[in-house]
Amino acid sequence: MPNRLKDEKSPYLLQHAENPVDWHPWSEEAFRIAATEDKPVFLSVGYATCHWCHVMAHESFENEKTARLMNEAFVNIKVDREERPDIDSTYMTVCQLLTGHGGWPLTVIMTPDKRPFFAATYIPRESRFNRTGMVELIPKIRNAWENERGNVLQSADRITAGFAQTLQIRPGDAPGETVIRKALEELSDRYDEKHGGFGASPKFPSPHTLTFLFACSRTLEEPGARTMSLHTLEKMRLGGIWDHIGFGFHRYATDRTWLLPHFEKMLYDQAMLMLAYTEGWRETGDLLLQETIHQIAAYVQEQLTSPEGGFYSAEDADSEGEEGKFYLWTLEEIRELLSPEDAELFVDLYQIRPGGNFREEASGELTGANIPHLRNRPEKALQKDDNLPVDETGGRAGDKSPASNTSGEESHTSHSERPPTVDPGKRLNQIRETLKRARSKRVRPLLDDKILTDWNGLMISALSRAGAVLGEPSFTDIAERARTFINHHLMDNSGRLLHRYRDGEAAIPAMANDYAFLIRGLIDLYQATFDTDVLKQALSLNSRFLDSFWDAADGGFFLTNEECEELLGRQKEIYDGALPSSNSVAAMNLIELSRLTGETILAEKADQLFRTFSAFLKQSPGSAAYTAQALLQAHYPTNEVVICGDPDDTEVHRMIRKARQLKEPTLILLKTEMNRESLEKLAPYTTPFPVTGRATAYLCRDFTCDRPVYSAEELGVQR
Repeated sequence: MPNRLKDEKSPYLLQHAENPVDWHPWSEEAFRIAATEDKPVFLSVGYATCHWCHVMAHESFENEKTARLMNEAFVNIKVDREERPDIDSTYMTVCQLLTGHGGWPLTVIMTPDKRPFFAATYIPRESRFNRTGMVELIPKIRNAWENERGNVLQSADRITAGFAQTLQIRPGDAPGETVIRKALEELSDRYDEKHGGFGASPKFPSPHTLTFLFACSRTLEEPGARTMSLHTLEKMRLGGIWDHIGFGFHRYATDRTWLLPHFEKMLYDQAMLMLAYTEGWRETGDLLLQETIHQIAAYVQEQLTSPEGGFYSAEDADSEGEEGKFYLWTLEEIRELLSPEDAELFVDLYQIRPGGNFREEASGELTGANIPHLRNRPEKALQKDDNLPVDETGGRAGDKSPASNTSGEESHTSHSERPPTVDPGKRLNQIRETLKRARSKRVRPLLDDKILTDWNGLMISALSRAGAVLGEPSFTDIAERARTFINHHLMDNSGRLLHRYRDGEAAIPAMANDYAFLIRGLIDLYQATFDTDVLKQALSLNSRFLDSFWDAADGGFFLTNEECEELLGRQKEIYDGALPSSNSVAAMNLIELSRLTGETILAEKADQLFRTFSAFLKQSPGSAAYTAQALLQAHYPTNEVVICGDPDDTEVHRMIRKARQLKEPTLILLKTEMNRESLEKLAPYTTPFPVTGRATAYLCRDFTCDRPVYSAEELGVQR
């Protein structure tokens, strides 16, 4: 019999709609039933593309015996962590307090008034390896609830009190450059000099850490920071965490060398990594990094973009019940699909082995399947004995067009004079297309097609930043289309944001990440388009964010607004996990909006925010790298460049390009005859700067502007 999830919109909840477990969505009704029936609540939190969530579902939630035990003992609630990050964050904190670790699926058992007394992550159906199974655990908890209620409630009281202590964040002294230096030292200590990344395994991309290191390299002139970031970007791009056939990054690597990924692909990883690769390209001009940016964008457009322009959330790791099956290859498959010559090239280049290179995670045994990956950069791997130089994308320098000998006669052209055969880069692309077409006939992993405001904000940011830095207006157009989607579908009549859209329905009040990440995207979109409506919207949303989420007593932004369900208490996040925290992104937003507009009160809010989390930042700044990056930007002057003139003027365009190339972090405002009045309202300090028939630029720092210059070559020379 279908349970109560059949009318939900979340793909994760719908995956469980046919379970024999009598699931409820999170609702007050479920807790009322628990109170009426005097049962504890079994809360299971996961997401649609979570491999171990699928494992637990198959073992326990689809099993009639386990489901019967659950239905008899509990009122059972399913939550999609991506729909309700507030619920997930609250009870994940509890799990970490009780067990010392966290993850998904998250399992929490609580009283009907939402006070937890047990927490775990994945639980097997049968007990094994000192891990208690569901069929043994459920009767124990049922017995404790029915016969030892006093002990259970005392435990719930202690846990709730412990959680309350995590909410007590008291402001301290303003953190300074020492915190930034300490963050850099912590990351340097954890850096893997051989394989890139930080720590051993599992290895997460942590792109916000890489952008912090690039900022340290530029502002503090720390070449080691640049080296760590660039090395990590290259190693990830060569490894199995990158999909070499269809593009895009998998979630993380389970090993130290970036070979074996967890195969799900998340929108936010594509966005954050695009930002990191954009910074890498800005530093180096490395064509491999540029290619990666374009290929991430191609993957997102092809697989994660809705017809209306919003971005879907993720693709699953599993297909046909097996993790990674869609992405793996046997040697025999490669040889069947490709010519002998192409197969030899691909097998050698991408490390395809007869016995496979993919090991089953639990046993460590080779499976016979292969994860395509590179040992060296493509241009090095393709270097042939003829010593012709090869360009960064795999093509040989000087190759203009493919040439071949079709006469059937032996060629007598000398080694030095013979024409090039086939451009290796073009040949590789043809091979990849052949394999991609073949792969497309397989059962593709589930697409989680819900559209989340916060993750869309990050993708808008990434596409806008890449579009501006690389000079790719097509990226900016995609970002603008996503902004239009959000305005039309994820904003209510009063201008408040909503969190989730799917199947024609927008729902769930927006949380701090939604506001912070979308504002971030709008700031970057304004830097790409100079559309004052975009800047106006960023400021409007930031004002609403401050009104509804700011802690007037102690500073910082709460995860939820004052009208939302409070759960065990209103949390504030500063720790950077897979994503930068809402407060770290908000700090950067406040600093940049202050410098764009001249509104010093916004800078004061950023200072308060840093003081709020002072103790954490001083103790463990490497765990909040994006906040450290915002702190770096706050402590060192940035450039604000006001360019006045006709937006179609060639010299105006040259000034914009030059401003984007300045070493220091630079924010640009473009003042034209068309937007003069609106820009002066948003940024009053631009009022004295006239728009004439001549392109003019003003370089400002610390709210002081230099004399005007009239050519791109002069911009920045005074300093």
